Amino acid sequence: MEQRVCGRTGRKVSVVGLGTWQLGAGWGDVTDADARAVLDAAVEAGVTFFDTADVYGDGRSEQLIGRFLRDRPDAGIFVATKMGRRAEPHVEEQYTLDNFRAWTDRSRANLGVDVLDLVQLHCPPSPVHSSDAVFDALDTLVAEERIAAYGVSVETCDEALAAIARPGTASVQIILNPFRLKPLEKVIPAAREAGVGIIARVPLASGLLSGKYTRDTVFASDDHRSFNRHGEQFDQGETFSGVNFEEGVEAAVEFGELAPQGATAAQTALRWIVQQPGITSVIPGARSPEQTRANAAAAALPPLPQTTLDAIGELYDRRIRAQVHHRW
Repeated sequence: MEQRVCGRTGRKVSVVGLGTWQLGAGWGDVTDADARAVLDAAVEAGVTFFDTADVYGDGRSEQLIGRFLRDRPDAGIFVATKMGRRAEPHVEEQYTLDNFRAWTDRSRANLGVDVLDLVQLHCPPSPVHSSDAVFDALDTLVAEERIAAYGVSVETCDEALAAIARPGTASVQIILNPFRLKPLEKVIPAAREAGVGIIARVPLASGLLSGKYTRDTVFASDDHRSFNRHGEQFDQGETFSGVNFEEGVEAAVEFGELAPQGATAAQTALRWIVQQPGITSVIPGARSPEQTRANAAAAALPPLPQTTLDAIGELYDRRIRAQVHHRW
């Protein structure tokens, strides 16, 4: 699989990575055996980039990856984790060097590593992005060799631009998919100019872009697509990219009609992201080896033709833009 340099880390990662929120919690039950099968399938398909967080299953996702790393030390996996959402309350004042040390120590233990490859602030409160003290603390973590590099996972384009302007920011993780186009306007060009990596998350709009759902689809009570549909637990944009579910289902039918022969709707969405200039890696989640392999296969698809790109833009303008463009 194609490998791209992850911004200022200097490390190369697979253009299709693996998001592992679903291996921890928030997407219904996934057994340890199922999780391990997903990780194995990812590596066999050429994936070298795992994205996790300390709050996914209260550390379960990190621990599962840690066991995998111990069993397969030669797999060459670059692991990005996140910190900050353990803060209670989740306010700017919690983003201190002491807390950073405690959180990264916990992640290092969970992952079984001395130095974390990449630590991302996990969608912090907006004022954090303008705090010199926060970024000084992150620089200290690098100097102390607790982490090799740091980045920021953001909710909004304005937050992304603030993070990109920081000289030590290695990467920015942001929601980008055919139902969330705003980052293409300023964020991606700014990151390219600054040499900052872009990690695209929620690439399938929480599964909407797979085209597998109908208005009558019911999700488990412990699935965020059930309990966070209106932003009850965290930012609404993390669930279905902030798109109204019923309207999103209808738009996804149209999107599926744009898929080239031999490709699924989900693979088409991933291919669209991969070919945007400035993208480092896209991190779809998966709950089965079959999903994992199908996602990875999107990297090998031919680039989508301009007619398809134009049609995706027209669909967004007609059905999605008014819902999300002004909010994130």
